[in-house]
Amino acid sequence: MHDPAKLPVDCETMVDVREGVDATDRELVALLDRRFGYMRAAARIKSSRDAVRDEERKASVIAAAVADAEARGLPGAVFAEIWEELVEGSIAYEFVHWDEIRNS
Repeated sequence: MHDPAKLPVDCETMVDVREGVDATDRELVALLDRRFGYMRAAARIKSSRDAVRDEERKASVIAAAVADAEARGLPGAVFAEIWEELVEGSIAYEFVHWDEIRNS
């Protein structure tokens, strides 16, 4: 078990920073695990394979992430790239699970 990482404002050394980054990465992976769980649920719920890819929803998700990032003073263009990859990876993952469910 890891000790709680210091908040960025409380970091005094690069060890503190690296521990904070590593702890944050573990949290991000846990959150992405939950997000991909929703992709498995979507694959189970959607009755048509054509419903897996929804370009309108994709654009909305990316725009919301960019707006949230920019409201926090973070670079929107970077978040647009990250979310593009995240959403495309999620769609690919959902296709795999949709096919597995229907072909098992």
